[in-house]
Amino acid sequence: MSQESLKDFCKRWLAAWSGNRPDELIKFYDPSAYYQDPANPGGLRGHAQILPYFQKLLAKNPDWRWSMNLIFPVMEGFVVKWDAEIPLAAGKNLRTQGMDLVLLRDRIITRNEVYFDASGMKS
Repeated sequence: MSQESLKDFCKRWLAAWSGNRPDELIKFYDPSAYYQDPANPGGLRGHAQILPYFQKLLAKNPDWRWSMNLIFPVMEGFVVKWDAEIPLAAGKNLRTQGMDLVLLRDRIITRNEVYFDASGMKS
């Protein structure tokens, strides 16, 4: 994919993380995809494991916002540095940055590893 195609894909994918739309988000992932984040250091594999996690996570965080800061193409996808604004209890917002490794096959995510300090999300 070209740099512009990767940027477009990334923007659409990050937007799907907001608004409690797990059924839209899972469409970006291959049925046998691997997903890992700070809450799942051992990873999840396939829609059967990933979708229930997305349903729970997005329902709990319907108003968070993710935006692309920098994107670095790699042979099979990209690494994205992102900014997030995550509403917390008592009207407070957590502003944080992180990075994802996203591997693609035919414009579908086959591997997604999420790296950020999640300690600020704990209530």
